[in-house]
Amino acid sequence: MKHVFKFFLNKVPRPLLIKISYWVSPIVAFLYRGEGYHDPIDGKNYRSFLPYGYENQRENVLAPGTLSLERHRLLWLYLAETDFFTKPLKLLHFAPEQAFYKRFKVQKNLEYTTTDIESPLASVKADICDLPFEDDSYDVIFCNHVLEHIPDDLKAMQELFRVMKPGGWGIFQVPLDTQRSKTFQDDRITDPKERAKIFGQYDHVRVYGMDYFNKLRGVGFEVQEVLLQDKLTPKQIQCYGLNPSEILPICRKPLGN
Repeated sequence: MKHVFKFFLNKVPRPLLIKISYWVSPIVAFLYRGEGYHDPIDGKNYRSFLPYGYENQRENVLAPGTLSLERHRLLWLYLAETDFFTKPLKLLHFAPEQAFYKRFKVQKNLEYTTTDIESPLASVKADICDLPFEDDSYDVIFCNHVLEHIPDDLKAMQELFRVMKPGGWGIFQVPLDTQRSKTFQDDRITDPKERAKIFGQYDHVRVYGMDYFNKLRGVGFEVQEVLLQDKLTPKQIQCYGLNPSEILPICRKPLGN
């Protein structure tokens, strides 16, 4: 059974996976119900999570009910400590993750806009490097696991800064190699198999190192590097299925900009 799910999750194109997962995930969630793992997004317990990964498979990382990964559950736990679920906010969400989409859409405190070039969940089809939104438009921006796909990520960061309101904030997660001091990018690498081997996924164009945070600061953001796991026990980290070394980049646009 697990091998069938593994093939399905990693071989089906993502846009199609999003469309058919609405009826598949409840079945998978029912089959995996139990104790041992907890998804804070839907509040349900599972006997295990599912494996997931392109070049390298990771065990017990994909929650059956929400199809959330480590990064999604980490973000949710962070948001639970903020006023995100109660304060009136204008939210811009790039490449909206299925684990969040329906939940954010029904939140009465949010004015919710989704955007992407390909995602069927995007209400506005747009290029992140040339956004159709006015300056200083959004209180909160989520742009997670997007920038590693963008050849001109500096331009994309500048656009994120432009459309964020002064005093606003955002979370821009990327696959981060914490052992690498500098980001590696080579635009000559275009073959999908080579990209998967070198960058970790067929459609990634770089591997981010720890200089990622300073790159965000360079366009004007104030960046807080949050290691939420410092507040959790090892048992909680395992139960939530988190990556214990993942850093959340909390980016704020200073007032007066």
